[in-house]
Amino acid sequence: MNRVAEAANKNIKGILRKITNNYKGWHEQLPYSLLGYHTTARTSVGATPYLLVYGTEAVIPAEVERPSLRIIQEAELDNVEWVRAQYEQLALIDEKRMVASCHGQLLRQRMARAFNKLVRTRLFQICQLVLKRIFPHQDEYKGKFAPNRKGPYVVRKVLSGGAVVLVKMDGQEWLKSINSDAIKLYHA
Repeated sequence: MNRVAEAANKNIKGILRKITNNYKGWHEQLPYSLLGYHTTARTSVGATPYLLVYGTEAVIPAEVERPSLRIIQEAELDNVEWVRAQYEQLALIDEKRMVASCHGQLLRQRMARAFNKLVRTRLFQICQLVLKRIFPHQDEYKGKFAPNRKGPYVVRKVLSGGAVVLVKMDGQEWLKSINSDAIKLYHA
């Protein structure tokens, strides 16, 4: 939930950045940016946050000045019909949330397919010589002018899912398996 709040804060800060000058008077523009954030449809769910919470779209200030068809229709209803219409809207909230959830799942599947198109499968065989990448968070990392790879190592075992077990040239085996993305063939 914390990541969701951070993402929302980042988006609201972006809106404030666009409508203020150097963050001067941001507190006066905050209600407008919040209204814009809550009434803009999200690509991930295909709906506005306001719709998912309250079951109906928000009435924006422009609709009060110049009523839309939706506002005119609601204004012409008597109290009993209006209450019935609101009750029907509340009954549809779960359906709208379900549609938004399905929309999010479809978006995740599309993104995964697009990512998987770019992934190259690397097949290694036992006894091949490879170089291992040195990551910045590892102890062997010496700075930006140091070599990026270390080795050569010998592939001892190929595991499922693209992982391999490496052995140093002197026969000492690595304790952890390594993802095949972090190694490449060594050409002597």
